[in-house]
Amino acid sequence: MQLLTFNSVFTIPVVKILTRFVLRYTFSTLIGQDGIPTITKSITELQVEAVYDPYEHRVIEHANGFLGAFLHIVKASLGTGILAIPRAFKNAGLLVGLFGTVIVGFICTHAIHILIKASQKVCSKTKTPSLGFAETAEGVFKLGPRWIRKFSIAARIFVEGSLFFVHFLATSVYVVFISISLTKLISAHYPEIDTWEDYKIKLIILVPLLIFAQIRELKHLVPLSFIANVMLFITFGITAYYMFSGIKDIDIKDRNLTTNLAGIPSFFSTVLFSMEGIGTVLPVENSMKTPTFIGCPGVLNSAMTVIIVLYTVIGFLGYYRFGEDTEPTITANLPSDEIAAEIVQGTTAIAVFFSFMLIFYVPVNIAWTRLKVIIPRPYWNISQIILRSVLVFVTVGIAIAGGEDLGFLIDLIGAIFLSTLSLFVPAFLAIIVDWEDGWGIFQWRLIKDVLIMILSIFALVAGVVYTKKNSN
Repeated sequence: MQLLTFNSVFTIPVVKILTRFVLRYTFSTLIGQDGIPTITKSITELQVEAVYDPYEHRVIEHANGFLGAFLHIVKASLGTGILAIPRAFKNAGLLVGLFGTVIVGFICTHAIHILIKASQKVCSKTKTPSLGFAETAEGVFKLGPRWIRKFSIAARIFVEGSLFFVHFLATSVYVVFISISLTKLISAHYPEIDTWEDYKIKLIILVPLLIFAQIRELKHLVPLSFIANVMLFITFGITAYYMFSGIKDIDIKDRNLTTNLAGIPSFFSTVLFSMEGIGTVLPVENSMKTPTFIGCPGVLNSAMTVIIVLYTVIGFLGYYRFGEDTEPTITANLPSDEIAAEIVQGTTAIAVFFSFMLIFYVPVNIAWTRLKVIIPRPYWNISQIILRSVLVFVTVGIAIAGGEDLGFLIDLIGAIFLSTLSLFVPAFLAIIVDWEDGWGIFQWRLIKDVLIMILSIFALVAGVVYTKKNSN
């Protein structure tokens, strides 16, 4: 077929129509309803509207800069869980633990990256300055393919529920941490405490927990967080001293470089539980007004690099020092008859106790947000007291049911909730949010995200099977 030229008889009517359309559009834009010219927009403003940048529309009274956000991410991931990392190396072996911690850390960091990008994409499309984790999940589903939009509310509820159970069960782990540290501390001076039933020390802990759990404002928890950080710093320092002391007399041949595959699920669950702070990432990112959270170097990459290095060093040295005697919490390996070790047990108990309040804030806030809409306002105060008290009782009850088996609780939380919330959900949201724009050449992003989801499912199934097998 011969191509039409500009002089073709077919082209002239088309040109006339296009010209008429352009003129009509221009004059309808520049001339108001009364026919009087109103030059209200420049030529550039008549062009395509610029992409909405969430950072430019955030109104934050006390915004976080690079350093502030960096410290928040480090604090969120660098908690008492690091004391359990040597146990993960014990289950996997020195070599597998060394490379495994780096790999798991890299995967977790990437999962957070794609979650942040998905959140920013939803913010840009909906012209919203910031979104939380559950809101991001709902937004991604609403903007996704037509067949998945009806599940948007379910997606939000699922993420909220997962965040609730992760933090709620973590508080039970904290109660066990406190119980072990106090028992170790007191037994040095009153050996008869070793004959006590496990639940007695936890019931004693219940009383101060009920009192401090009534603190409702996050700003009032700041002094407690400061005390917890100081106590953790002392704990890490003295524990490091004991790990390095006598380490030169140990032969690496007496330590396992690798173990059988049965220990891998426990290793994976423990590292996820200890390292992951998925619930705090978006709130920290939302508190920034400059787009420096992701990217290179970026807040996230910088913070996670520090976290991965610290976890790898503590895990490696902890298992290398104590070998097969490594306890679920490394502080339990310290001698009971030395003052420095007693200080560690005391500082650990104090640090975990005050950290409990910060972790406890998350499930209470989620539950109260749902409940207050059905409770008359005059009853809000008494309702909050009852809610917080009930949750503390249930938390301590779970800790009593779990006994002293700290590893069981850590493996269970890591396998079921953190593998889902930290890996599966971000990867799935990334697939949906890129549905229209595509997944890159050879669909590489789709393949990568599916692999992360498969890894998450494997960790969930294997972790649950391992936990059930070792709990019998």
